[in-house]
Amino acid sequence: MDYSQLDVEARAGLRSLPKSLAELVGKHLVAAGMLIDEDPELALRHARHARERASRVAIVREAAGLTAYHAGEWSEALSELRAVRRMSGGSTHLAVMADCERALGRPERALELAKEAGADIEPEVAVELRIVSAGARRDMGQLDAAVVALQGPDLDPKVRKPWSARLFYAYADNLEAAGRGDEAIRWFLNAAQADDDEETDAAERAFALGADADEVAAAAPADDLDALPEEGGDAPAAQEDRD
Repeated sequence: MDYSQLDVEARAGLRSLPKSLAELVGKHLVAAGMLIDEDPELALRHARHARERASRVAIVREAAGLTAYHAGEWSEALSELRAVRRMSGGSTHLAVMADCERALGRPERALELAKEAGADIEPEVAVELRIVSAGARRDMGQLDAAVVALQGPDLDPKVRKPWSARLFYAYADNLEAAGRGDEAIRWFLNAAQADDDEETDAAERAFALGADADEVAAAAPADDLDALPEEGGDAPAAQEDRD
């Protein structure tokens, strides 16, 4: 790992440290960032090493919190991100914190956190909060309320935002949970069409619920179609997403 691989913002956050310590901590942050997707547990070990050496630096606590979240260490992630919020303010990680509360079996606290978001919250964070809030409502058995929580002007198949695929997918998932299968199919197809980066299994979910193969073909990327069974074969089982 090389300190120069650290982004400019992170390096600026380490300027309060002596140069040698900043470089050591920075290398651990680089390692954590590179490993977070393929080996989150090892990434977390690197983030913890950085935190042990620079616990008063907000960027270090942020890295520790987000890495702990990816590793499924919900309490640790929540503690670290609370510290970041105290140190630097802002609502950037409210959705992640709320999802940690959900994972810890505290959906009511997740909803309370969502209410703390200010009017100046970034649109992408606001959408993530809606998705988490819907999940919290669902955890509490409030299925119709979960559906309503996701509704808004951007829940429109003609609107394309970076978060549209995730929002449409979450809406479809909660419609299915509420027993509204036909609507769920339509929104899974909308999600598949909006999912340029192929981050969801929306096409498979639509097919599993009984969508016509031609409809799925029209909405899904070619790579997604390869995962579908031949017509007349068994449909893949629907997978429940935390969101």
